[in-house]
Amino acid sequence: MAYKKWQVKAVDRIKAKELALECDVEPIVALISASRGYTDPTDLEQFLSDEPYFSDAYELIDIMHAADIVNLNISENKKIAVYGDYDCDGVTATALLYKYLIGRGADCIYYIPDRFSEGYGMNCDAVRRLKELGVDLIITVDNGISCYDEIALANSLGMTVVVTDHHLPPERLPEAAAVVDPHRKDCPSSFKAVCGAEVAFKLICVMEGAEPEELLPLYADILSVAVIADIMPLTLENRIIVKYGIKMFKKSACLVGLRALLSVAGVNLSDINASRIAFGICPRINAAGRMGNAARAVELLVTDDMMQALEIANEIDSDNALRQQTEKKICDEAIDEIERNGYCYDRVIVVDGVGWHHGVVGIVASRICEKYGKPAIVISRDGDTAHGSGRSYEGFSLYDAINSASEHLTKFGGHAQAAGVSLSSDKIGDFRTAVNNYAVNTVYTPPVLNLDCKINPAALTVDLSESIKALEPFGYDNPEPLFGVFSVILQRITPIGNNKHLKLLFAKGDNAFQALAFGVNNEGFCYNVGDTLDLAVTVSTNCFNGNYTVNVVIKEMRLSNIDENKLFDNILNFEGFKSGGEYNALKITPTRSEVGNVYRAITKNGVFAEKLLNMFLLNLGYGKTKIALEALLQLNLIKYENGRYYLVQTTEKTNLLNSEIFNKLTKECEQLDRY
Repeated sequence: MAYKKWQVKAVDRIKAKELALECDVEPIVALISASRGYTDPTDLEQFLSDEPYFSDAYELIDIMHAADIVNLNISENKKIAVYGDYDCDGVTATALLYKYLIGRGADCIYYIPDRFSEGYGMNCDAVRRLKELGVDLIITVDNGISCYDEIALANSLGMTVVVTDHHLPPERLPEAAAVVDPHRKDCPSSFKAVCGAEVAFKLICVMEGAEPEELLPLYADILSVAVIADIMPLTLENRIIVKYGIKMFKKSACLVGLRALLSVAGVNLSDINASRIAFGICPRINAAGRMGNAARAVELLVTDDMMQALEIANEIDSDNALRQQTEKKICDEAIDEIERNGYCYDRVIVVDGVGWHHGVVGIVASRICEKYGKPAIVISRDGDTAHGSGRSYEGFSLYDAINSASEHLTKFGGHAQAAGVSLSSDKIGDFRTAVNNYAVNTVYTPPVLNLDCKINPAALTVDLSESIKALEPFGYDNPEPLFGVFSVILQRITPIGNNKHLKLLFAKGDNAFQALAFGVNNEGFCYNVGDTLDLAVTVSTNCFNGNYTVNVVIKEMRLSNIDENKLFDNILNFEGFKSGGEYNALKITPTRSEVGNVYRAITKNGVFAEKLLNMFLLNLGYGKTKIALEALLQLNLIKYENGRYYLVQTTEKTNLLNSEIFNKLTKECEQLDRY
């Protein structure tokens, strides 16, 4: 179980109230907006506006030159290749530009590299292949900024290359005819948080001599998918793109291929929102490149034939199902490795396995990071070489950690919260040690749960859920509002959905409310009726037979009155002991009586580990409870199976000092007490 630090965003409520009056918005909208930095009325009005607003496309350096080159090649009937990428942004960018060029009458093809045999970006074999096909102009989308050698080869073969990209450039730019990337040091563009498809869209705008606002209705559907898939901040023009894209979906004005994907995903167009795009469309497009050939996804997005679109969409849906199965299998294997080897006690989890699918190790790293509340790097070994992907949380730079261990790597790249590595298989142990040495020598920052505001249970109403719709669409940098409901008493637990979920009744004073806990069954639920809990919840409106009710969904919950500083200090001491690091034995060593209390809490039918920890979290504490359990396991008084602790029937009396772990820590405590 991963513990997080609950943090309520600081906001001046008086100023938020003034903001609500000045902008004529609901007080809760102003409060949440202010907590997210929109304290100026002009900024808030622009954020909430439905009017299209874009930065000037002509601000992008080289974009006019790029547009002139492409227009000239179209007029001279030169053969053009759009060179894309296998992820969702690269696929949508390819489809967008290819469809536009075909509409202009261009002689055009597209090329998507294979994730496994070619890897990301341009490669020399592909460049030669395109030359053999008679290509005169290559336009890269969502890649190309680092392809110096490949572009030099294209130049030597007599081809022209125009780069459109949004990734950070190297010190030396490729010698392309034009390089359009907002992150170029000499690029004066005012809005740089754009994905690859947006850069391609702005190139189209300049080629057409049209403002982005004019062409948005033609491309908002595919652009919205790209923005959401590439986790761009849903602010300013990104927010406008997604808003318009959702409108297109709801009017069935979106691309045939997108409608087909939603159909196989079982999503009604009338119910579409950013979340359903994120979970219904984006993973399926990504699955095409992860599990097979992403060119099929481009074909899906450029076809106007619904029968063909449904056929491809079903294939991709099968790929996504296979991706999910593969992901689960690898995730289960990785967790088994982590638990068996004690990697769960490291500051950075580095886990490896043979032949793990390269297309899903990044997703597995995200799952591991979320489960353990720690940065995680998942590595696949293929003979002498290994490749991996890592994920982290805000507050710990995975890139810096990996960079500190770069002597053990053959290649690495990424940013603070996501990165990739390549290394020799025999260097994995050294790499694990090095990144953890870096982590233990940096200030520990626990994962944080950000709450927009505290709220009284009486305020959990339909009016609240309707009010916050003004803040949609929700996504990265504009998440669905998360409300903290503190010190509520659990009164009833009701299993629903064949015991796959729970409906919980809470009360605080005279106010009672129901909330849903998805993916939690009655057996695995960590709390009991009568417990006082803190909840982090979202709210939405449910309509049935014309009656509107509020849905309260629990995202996180914990025991009230937890001393977070003490909890994380306790966790670090316990993990320091387990991993051979620094620790204070006095903070994690239970007394004989306390070990006995833990033993007596375990029933014949077993107790889930998380539930047992919660039973003692507020009094005994995390570290002492974990040590008590390990001591009882060593003495064979209890056993651990499938996430539960069970009693082992015995009639023999046992001396607690026969437990190696208890004996060691007790002696250390006695030694510390002497000083």
